[in-house]
Amino acid sequence: MNTIHRSARSFSTSLAAAFFFLVAFAAPVYAAGAPLANPLNPQFSSIPLFIAGALQILVMVALPIIVLFFVVAGFKFIAAQGNESKLSEAKMNFLYVIIGAGLIMGAWILAKLIAGTVSQLTG
Repeated sequence: MNTIHRSARSFSTSLAAAFFFLVAFAAPVYAAGAPLANPLNPQFSSIPLFIAGALQILVMVALPIIVLFFVVAGFKFIAAQGNESKLSEAKMNFLYVIIGAGLIMGAWILAKLIAGTVSQLTG
């Protein structure tokens, strides 16, 4: 119980410090009347476009990894050589690779659809 209390206290301390630094550094800029510049690329100016861009990067990184896992699953099928337990392990590995690839691609497609819809709605 004591460690939970200590953890909550350290979290609240770090949250208070973050708020202090935000106020300390953002308040003079706001008081001077200078507009805050968007540090993001103009292509990622809204949250849905940012999420779609982040997922696109995830897909670019994940595609070679997915291909590698497909190859590993294929080698597991070859290495099973009729052994029923190894064959079932290879089938499960292949199924998990398919599910992971589907989730990553589905999330990317869904983010693209949402970003397109929001862009059309906002003009």
